[in-house]
Amino acid sequence: MYELLISNKKTGEIWSVASLADGALEFSTERQGSPGQLTFSLVMKGDLTFNEGDIVRFSVDGKLVFYGYVFTKETDRWGVCSVTCYDRLRYLKANASYAFYGRSAGDIIKEIAADMQIDVGSIDDTRYKIPSIIESNQSCIDIINKALSQTLLATGELFTLYDNGTGLSLKYVGDWASDVVLGDKSYITDYVYTTDIDRNVYNSVKLVQQNENTGRADVVVAQDSGNISLWGKLQLYQEIDGNLNTAQMAEKAKEMLSYYNKVRKTVTLSSVGVPGVRAGMMIRVMIPQFTGWTLIESCSHTYENDMHTMELEVYELT
Repeated sequence: MYELLISNKKTGEIWSVASLADGALEFSTERQGSPGQLTFSLVMKGDLTFNEGDIVRFSVDGKLVFYGYVFTKETDRWGVCSVTCYDRLRYLKANASYAFYGRSAGDIIKEIAADMQIDVGSIDDTRYKIPSIIESNQSCIDIINKALSQTLLATGELFTLYDNGTGLSLKYVGDWASDVVLGDKSYITDYVYTTDIDRNVYNSVKLVQQNENTGRADVVVAQDSGNISLWGKLQLYQEIDGNLNTAQMAEKAKEMLSYYNKVRKTVTLSSVGVPGVRAGMMIRVMIPQFTGWTLIESCSHTYENDMHTMELEVYELT
């Protein structure tokens, strides 16, 4: 059973509009860089009114799926209004400048959220203090993603930022897994298995840091000559904040090479819908090419009448 509520902030009225839905309702998430998005169309009847910024709640069988805000309304000549809503991560698109020293990713999220007046939900402890992050006029979501990337490279632990319905939340992926197995003989209706070296794959890492004492740049390189001979040189170039010594820079380059120097294996699949599945969590996939845990990069749920389906892109955890 679907429940779709819109709360009009100006009037205080709460509208239950699921019965007015025209066509499919879609809820989509991505692992990083984008807010959760809910789209639907309504046949505008009676005195139903709502505005940009109003609150939208979508629940299935009594469980909250989406909590967010109206950002776009498009009404056609027949009175059908198409609505696009985003969760709280949308407000992290704002640009800002920050200098953080010895702070964890969770600390950084909390400070940025306070500055942007965004509610905070549950924040897992990353147990890692980032030496420094200095950013000028960058989007808040990019600053947070940089903090999470540095945490991953330093600890090997992956965390997902998302909106849990009460506020910005940070979850350790190792503790966030679906108990459903998606297989080509259960749930999955279609899939494509892809291997590539085109996305986020590097066999050479070059780190550069300006040295204030010498006035020159310190440079370290870590690379895999074997994979360079096979794939060509795929270089990741990055300027380093803070004040790392050469040994620390070399260790960081080695960690980055270990993470990026591998063929990327992904599955794009269509499936029967599974409640609660969203980008950033783990799920087991069973297809002829492999069986094991995958990380969900993107997930789109479609609800129409009594049908619930989903489209996912997952990549193999190795």
